[in-house]
Amino acid sequence: MHIDQEPVVGTDTLEDPDPASGPVDTLREPGAAVVSRPLPDQTPETESAADGSTTSKWRETFSSLGNRDFRFLWFGTLFMMGGFQMGMIAQGFLVYEITDSAKILGLVSAGWAVPMLSLTLFGGALADRLERKPIIQAGQAVSAVVALAVAVAISTDVLQWPHLLVASMFNGVMFAFVGPARQAIIPQIVGQKRISNAIVLNSAAMSTMSLIAPAIAGVLYATIGPEGVYYVMVGMWILAVSLTTAIHKPAKMAKRVQSAIVKDIKAGLVYVGQNQIILVLLGVMMATVVLSMPFQSLLPVFVVDVYGLESEAFGLLVSMIGLGSLVGSLGIATIGNWHRGSLVILGGFIASIALALVALIPIYEVAVVIMVLIGLGNIAPMALITALIMERADEHYRGRMMSIIMLMWGMMPLGVMPLGVAVDAIGGRQTVGIMSAMLLAIFSVVLLTQRRLRQLQ
Repeated sequence: MHIDQEPVVGTDTLEDPDPASGPVDTLREPGAAVVSRPLPDQTPETESAADGSTTSKWRETFSSLGNRDFRFLWFGTLFMMGGFQMGMIAQGFLVYEITDSAKILGLVSAGWAVPMLSLTLFGGALADRLERKPIIQAGQAVSAVVALAVAVAISTDVLQWPHLLVASMFNGVMFAFVGPARQAIIPQIVGQKRISNAIVLNSAAMSTMSLIAPAIAGVLYATIGPEGVYYVMVGMWILAVSLTTAIHKPAKMAKRVQSAIVKDIKAGLVYVGQNQIILVLLGVMMATVVLSMPFQSLLPVFVVDVYGLESEAFGLLVSMIGLGSLVGSLGIATIGNWHRGSLVILGGFIASIALALVALIPIYEVAVVIMVLIGLGNIAPMALITALIMERADEHYRGRMMSIIMLMWGMMPLGVMPLGVAVDAIGGRQTVGIMSAMLLAIFSVVLLTQRRLRQLQ
């Protein structure tokens, strides 16, 4: 079927797919009935043992990596997120060393929020009308240039904290365009059947770098200085561009009449507004992004003021968050579609309890263990929410759906700024205790009122 116009949004196109038949791509021409067709599965089926053996389940966990182009995308994600995670460590510690201010730390951490909030919807619309691979390549190249500029500024002793704020804003621009394109290209590469598995494995790649890169960055920061960390980041971004370049050009989507980009954005928002379960999933994501995930940006304050330690300790804590998210992501990839809605809610409770423990126990060794719970409670359910939304979205809307998800992520720096003010006013432990209480209250309401989410597979 050849689609030559933007699908008209109607409530009958937004129903959840039949669990027995799996997700389908629903397209609609004006005035026509809905036509559902499965997207082609480009990934060879993974053999499964009849007895459901552990070996078979483990092989199924990594089934999407059997696709050559997804492997290149996956390894590109490794290096891209490695550079990003190392930058978070170097930027956070450098800002706090220069200024000794949680307020400025929060401001720099929030620098990427302005472009994320203002440009992400445009990035999603572009991902639905342009080739996605060049968008990813260009964004990664921009990040390499920004990291190089910061490294040179440090080496020449001209760096001030406003320079890091500008760099943070450039990274926000990069993610505003690369994020929607990178996630939306996954279904084009792996096919409909592997969307959830591939998205979770993509999250596992990010979690792997959250585990490894911060620890490396902490050691490098202490041994070769912040400029050394940024030079290493440049190399990682260049590798990410090279791996993305090796991906074959994905099959084009069905053509449609081009409209003004603002109309495309509006159509995407209308699409979301008419799907209740997607709205609920986005609301849960926003609560986690605003009340739990900003804690990582405040870790330098805890390392210095609460635990009395240095950058190596900071890197280990962030790595433990990455370990928790990696374990959770691999677990989700293994169990497939088992009670995914309930797991999303469970993640919120785990995160709120972990934050409460951080507030109550000011001991670094205990905090190392608690960080694993925070990673498990945050990142893994976020990957689930992304997979659930992308499965239910029409191919022509996936870039815009991902842009809205990225918009939720852009809310995180907005949470950091008031939290930074609160830390300076009442202290870090007290602030985190308030975050925990608010998150616990929200997820309790979700548990009691959102039956459809609880039952979502």
